[in-house]
Amino acid sequence: MTSEWVDHPAQRHKIVRETLGGGLNVYRSRYQPPGPLRFHSSVGNQIDEVALYREFRDRRPTPRAADGLRILLVGELAYNPERVLALEERGHSLYGLWTQEPYWFQAVGPQPFGHVRDLPRRGWREAVSELRPDVIYALLNWQTVPFAHEVLSDNPGIPFVWHIKESPQHCIAEGTWPKLVDLHLRSDGQIYSSPETREWFEAVVPATRHNPHAMVLDGDLPKREWFARPASKRLSDVDGEVHTVVPGRLMGVEPSTVADLAAQRIHVHFYGNIFQSGSKAWIEEAKARAGRFLHLHPGVDQREWVSEFSKYDAGWLHVFRSSNGGDLRTAKWEDLNYPARIATLASAGLPLLQLDNAGARVAMQTLADELDIGVSFSDTEDLGAQLHEPGVLDRLQANFWGARARFTFDAHADGLVEFFRDVIESRETRPAPTAGRRYRSVAGSPASKFPAALRTR
Repeated sequence: MTSEWVDHPAQRHKIVRETLGGGLNVYRSRYQPPGPLRFHSSVGNQIDEVALYREFRDRRPTPRAADGLRILLVGELAYNPERVLALEERGHSLYGLWTQEPYWFQAVGPQPFGHVRDLPRRGWREAVSELRPDVIYALLNWQTVPFAHEVLSDNPGIPFVWHIKESPQHCIAEGTWPKLVDLHLRSDGQIYSSPETREWFEAVVPATRHNPHAMVLDGDLPKREWFARPASKRLSDVDGEVHTVVPGRLMGVEPSTVADLAAQRIHVHFYGNIFQSGSKAWIEEAKARAGRFLHLHPGVDQREWVSEFSKYDAGWLHVFRSSNGGDLRTAKWEDLNYPARIATLASAGLPLLQLDNAGARVAMQTLADELDIGVSFSDTEDLGAQLHEPGVLDRLQANFWGARARFTFDAHADGLVEFFRDVIESRETRPAPTAGRRYRSVAGSPASKFPAALRTR
């Protein structure tokens, strides 16, 4: 025998398949293709970046504004990476320095939509020193924390902004919590993806309460162009039955849930090859119990969000029972999170479905309640009653349709640039302003007792 099969993590099929830790962005990080890809693994969604990003890639670069910033993006952009073009469209120059170990959904360069110039990973310190960007914008999820911390530690004096989404609890579980704390205490500006995440940090790491520059901005909001598409006729207007949609992972929607809803003539539409490939047993059981009320669909990209999802009456968020009892110090990640699908559902104005966690602190329920854009339910019987109540869905859909713009990155781009400028000015002048701050901190944060949530995912 001259050879044998060896199973190792760098095999190409593992770089390609999402279920083996690979995927498009893992492939891109390893092989560095210079342009957009057409990519379809045996288990994932079909992706056509050539068509998806053509309108962005083929346009002329925006001329640099007289006061335009040189913004160095560090880490990964997660979902909807093309959102950063809203900064380029305002006359700012974008550069990229990317983590080498992304997950499949964490967008790294070379960016397929263009208008971002990458710096080399090998010799990045020299490249950053030569470029001298006006600000480093490091982001977003726990996998990039070690690299973002490396850049922070070797930063040659550039104003450094750190943006966190998912999640402090993951960092604790993975052993990178000290580096995450360092990023929050040593960076010049901090961005939190929900008010609850900010308040959690202020409780757990009290020193963050004194950071002079902090703001709240969801981490992976989409570009506004995807919202400017025609809506479709609702299926319920055709058959008189309620249709709901799961636009991603099931996240607490059980076969029993689908069966209970089917008994009330409520449909569930489940999207995404990548999510269905890991849910075969779930699908088999749900099909057996719900019959024609369960529907499977391939994944759709941003171009089809409005036309596809506007067919439905409401969309599912993550379904879970919070145990924090109103004390954010014991919050888990689910309590702090704004799921990325909120913006996807916002594109079509679909009311948000989630379990009622009254008495607990849950970011996505607070958001839905404040804007009156969701249905919180105690059980499937309660959900069915609310979905069938005359006028409820029409009211919620109208509210959400009117609030759609706030769920695009473009709506917040000017505020983000203003934040960058404040951070840059503070870095240059050094006094940390404590009075008259533009970005109001959360008042009345509870004292830190190093919560039990630090020991959970």
